[in-house]
Amino acid sequence: MGIYSWIRRILFLLDAEVSHNLSLFVLKWLNHFGLLRLVLGKAKSKPVQVMGLTFPNPVGLAAGLDKNGDYIKALANLGFGFIEIGTVTPRPQAGNPKPRMFRLPQARAIINRMGFNNKGVAHLVGQVKRAGHQGIIGINIGKNFDTPMDKAVDDYLYCLQQVYAYADYISVNISSPNTANLRQLQQGEEFQQLLDALAEERAVLQLQFQRYVPIAIKIAPDLDDEQVQHIATAIKQSKMDAVIATNTTITRDKVEGLPYADEAGGLSGEPVREMSTQVIHALRDQLGEIPIIGVGGIFSAEDAEDKLRAGANLVQLYSGFIYRGPGLIKEIVNKYQA
Repeated sequence: MGIYSWIRRILFLLDAEVSHNLSLFVLKWLNHFGLLRLVLGKAKSKPVQVMGLTFPNPVGLAAGLDKNGDYIKALANLGFGFIEIGTVTPRPQAGNPKPRMFRLPQARAIINRMGFNNKGVAHLVGQVKRAGHQGIIGINIGKNFDTPMDKAVDDYLYCLQQVYAYADYISVNISSPNTANLRQLQQGEEFQQLLDALAEERAVLQLQFQRYVPIAIKIAPDLDDEQVQHIATAIKQSKMDAVIATNTTITRDKVEGLPYADEAGGLSGEPVREMSTQVIHALRDQLGEIPIIGVGGIFSAEDAEDKLRAGANLVQLYSGFIYRGPGLIKEIVNKYQA
């Protein structure tokens, strides 16, 4: 049994959110004293060109683990090819009442209803500037819970403006099930209007900062073929740069009967693996050469390869990283063939 398995056993005795925060604190402490690189060594370099950016390797950290950019250096030193921080909102917000994160170890899954708890975009930007990280950072943006849906675009545009100068790419979260009505932004005219507004504002910011920052749209796994086709058409029409597929699912069929299975929130981990891969496959048929970042249920190099074969250009980890630890990053990178 590896050392991380023992660490995980201890962490899993604690409340899920408590162990989440404790793990990040310990990582930051270990990194401060140079112990992370000493223990883990340096990850292999397997560069990948996506969205006009050179990623040191194709394995990234999904948004949600470091919501505020407080742990950038420590997480980067685990071997990730890129780090996505957020979701961040214009104003700080506490998120949903606790408890709001639940482990389902029998299914290697997590349910969360965090609700975009974060310290606000100004704090995140300050942390990015302070970190001075030279690797690739994506910043994931969202809306405040109390912003009316007819004003949601304003929140996304504000965040876009604030983070533009500091992000290597920006991801737009319209697929979390934990902010009321947010997912309706994936549908119909609202989706196209949001993307067009983002594209128009990006053009203004590109001139202002003399740099082009790619925008990726993060979508849900709970989509039928018609919805996927609609999303792909809108992505192409508005000239967005990538799709992140996928967020968490609201379905429970693969965890039915397990403790916590009936808790509200988004389900991640192994139960979402096939769903996200199917969405990636459907998107690839529709998107042409537009990149896809595959995320959802990656617990092994083979799982990552499945995503890449389905049409993903990069992959991201979240639940798999919680259950498997940093060794999963190296396992995927070592087996990756460009």
